[in-house]
Amino acid sequence: VVCMHPHSSPYPSSGVSGYSGCQNVMTEKNFPLPQTFTAWCNSHLRKAGTQIENIEEDFRDGLKLMLLLEVISGERLAKPERGKMRVHKISNVNKALNFIASKGVKLVSIGAEEIVDGNAKMTLGMIWTIILRFAIQDISVEETSAKEGLLLWCQRKTAPYKNVNIQNFHISWKDGLGFCALIHRHRPELIDYGKLRKDDPMTNLNTAFDVAEKYLDIPKMLDAEDIVGTARPDEKAIMTYVSSFYHAFSGAQKAETAANRICKVLAVNQENEQLMEDYEKLASDLLEWIRRTIPWLENRVPENTMQSMQQKLEDFRDYRRLHKPPKVQEKCQLEISFNTLQTKLRLSNRPAFMPSEGKMVSDISNAWGSLEGAEKGYEEWLLNEIRRLERLDHLAEKFRQKAAIHEAWTEGKEEMLQQRDYETASLSEIKALLKKHEAFESDLAAHQDRVEQIAAIAQELNELDYYDSPSVNARCQKICDQWDALGAMTQKRSEALQRTEKLLETIDQLYLEFAKRAAPFNNWMEGAMEDLQDTFIVHTIEEIQGLSTAHEQFKATLPEADKERQAILGIHNEIAKIVQTYHVNMAGTNPYTTINPQEINTKWDKVRQLVPQRDQALIEEHARQQNNERLRRQFANQANVIGPWIQNKMEEIGRISIEMHGTLEDQLNHLRQYEKSIVNYKPKIDQLEGDHQLIQEALIFDNKHTNYTMEHIRVGWEQLLTTIARTINEIENQILTRDAKGISQEQMNEFRASFNHFDRDHSGTLGAEEFKACLISLGFDIGNDPQGEAEFARIMSIVDPNRMGLVTFQAFIDFMSRETADTDTADQVMASFKVLAGDKNYILADELRRELPPDQAEYCIARMAPYTGPDGVPGALDYMSFSTALYGESDL
Repeated sequence: VVCMHPHSSPYPSSGVSGYSGCQNVMTEKNFPLPQTFTAWCNSHLRKAGTQIENIEEDFRDGLKLMLLLEVISGERLAKPERGKMRVHKISNVNKALNFIASKGVKLVSIGAEEIVDGNAKMTLGMIWTIILRFAIQDISVEETSAKEGLLLWCQRKTAPYKNVNIQNFHISWKDGLGFCALIHRHRPELIDYGKLRKDDPMTNLNTAFDVAEKYLDIPKMLDAEDIVGTARPDEKAIMTYVSSFYHAFSGAQKAETAANRICKVLAVNQENEQLMEDYEKLASDLLEWIRRTIPWLENRVPENTMQSMQQKLEDFRDYRRLHKPPKVQEKCQLEISFNTLQTKLRLSNRPAFMPSEGKMVSDISNAWGSLEGAEKGYEEWLLNEIRRLERLDHLAEKFRQKAAIHEAWTEGKEEMLQQRDYETASLSEIKALLKKHEAFESDLAAHQDRVEQIAAIAQELNELDYYDSPSVNARCQKICDQWDALGAMTQKRSEALQRTEKLLETIDQLYLEFAKRAAPFNNWMEGAMEDLQDTFIVHTIEEIQGLSTAHEQFKATLPEADKERQAILGIHNEIAKIVQTYHVNMAGTNPYTTINPQEINTKWDKVRQLVPQRDQALIEEHARQQNNERLRRQFANQANVIGPWIQNKMEEIGRISIEMHGTLEDQLNHLRQYEKSIVNYKPKIDQLEGDHQLIQEALIFDNKHTNYTMEHIRVGWEQLLTTIARTINEIENQILTRDAKGISQEQMNEFRASFNHFDRDHSGTLGAEEFKACLISLGFDIGNDPQGEAEFARIMSIVDPNRMGLVTFQAFIDFMSRETADTDTADQVMASFKVLAGDKNYILADELRRELPPDQAEYCIARMAPYTGPDGVPGALDYMSFSTALYGESDL
């Protein structure tokens, strides 16, 4: 029994490990496998001048079996036994089996006796093992070997043929087009492929077999009738026959390898170009957004109403909450993409990527800085404007109230002062008119404060740039002009009355006393009503408590005021008693004042009614200030936790980026878990944003319970997200560098340990002297002589191209990886193109299309310059200048 041990197969991916016994050799009934194997053996034996006719019989003496192994291996076996005895035959077969075993094929439970006795299954199994080992195992295509390699080779070669789909070594070959495609791909002059039809497999198969035998020296191992007539052709027979094509065309393998190298280089170049286009578009979009946003943030034109300014504040909140965060992510992604692209370019020996003018990462950062500069003062300006408008509304309302009260008081006063009633009055009437005028002068003086208050409020409205200042100024000017006129007319009437006073001696002292005491008391009541109805605005509990205290003090004066009221009413009652007692004719009214007891009582009742209303307003405002204080404490409690938490996380990320714990993958996983924990903290930030919005809606402008503002928290949170993303990107670039350059984890740890040792300030960078000491510690021979200084200057120009005097860890890793690993070079790519061109100094477009995938072939044709050498032909392309351009040594 010929058997390969399933756990010790020298070619575990060859597709033969499933043959656990020779009884599996004949897998398809009625398929002439012996015929195929016999033809394959004869294709090699004829090189030694011999043939076999019966595979079981002709190998029984072992002589031709040993000869077959010598031909296919190119090695000499032990000298065979020429005797006819059975023992001589067994000895020869054993020598052949021992040679097979010496080639790495583990043969279990095999006996030469079965071969000598002509056991068909054992003999076929042994031949299949020889075919696998010497014809199939060594096939290698794109890091696959044996069966998979042979299948991939077939798929690659038949890929341009749309009606061929090779997926296996049985039914995929039944229509014969696969065999014809292999021949046509390598020798297109032998078969007119365009005339073949998929529905005529017999013609296709016979054409392929005949052409292969006649022109390619591949014997006819299969019969078209057997393949067409079998539901599933034998896989081993197909593989055996196809392997002959592979070896016949093996000379084309060099060209395929060269094409693979070119494909790989072009794929990298195409990917890098796409990354550059993506960066340019993202940078343009971000800069355009910043250009549109900055003028909006710099607009400081105030609105005239609170509603309009509140809408501006709401728009700004939407900008901070909805529009800016995605742009922060875009900016971070732009930096990550730029760093990743530069790393890939360095790893593939390409020149560094220089974005279009104005689109460098530094340009983006500068533009972003301008955006944040414009944004910084915008919110403060909005809040100040809202405070200003709130103050203006309050002052304007106060102005209107005081002006209305004053205008009501002055109504009719000019007509009264212009009367000439004293000319026809009696002596008593003159005395009354004089006393009445004195009372009016007292009333006029009492209203002086109100007029001054009105003027002061108007002046403040002008200073605060109140939008309706013209109407306020006009009304104020009218009041002042009227007040001046009243003063002048009062003075004129007083002089007229005094002239006639000598003529008028009788005066009613009681009426005069009533008028003198009633007028200030009436003015006090009007002032009290004005104060009780006055609107107020406070921002703290202390302020509302001050108002409440003042109100309580006012209420404490009410008993004394009531005594005064009773006294004034008592004067009136005394007058009435005298009139009734002495039957005095007073014409029914007090000649010295228009104030009467009913008016005093009405206003007094109004004051008593306004007092509890004022109490309720103060209570409600006190409750509102208590709620504001609760909102302040609620925000402060969270901000005092979140602020230190963000700072601690920033410090921990800094320590993680410097310390070494495990492999780079472990560090990357640790950072990603760390990033996840940070992202999971976002609800607390959102909750704090909600509390901040409640504070702003309540118009709370200060908070003594915390030093953190929402702006501090937002900036810290954005910096935290950017820092963790940048740190993860640095680790990913280190992994990319390590894998691309073949650096071991131990080397990477040694580089990190050396870097950290000399990075004594833990800044993540090394100064020039620190970097030099680090290189010396790693074995670099850098002396203090001029030659050593020149070498160190060369190294610094690589790791610090911007001459900043600092070396980052990524630049350090890139330099060490270049010192310890190899990459593709322009010379290697040039040599590959020369193979495709058949050692010519130029290449043709048809040669590129034949050997390269269509998209990469067209990529080369579009970018290659015409060849101008003396040995050129029409259509010749210059692959040498193209190869150097790929690596930045000339313009592409």
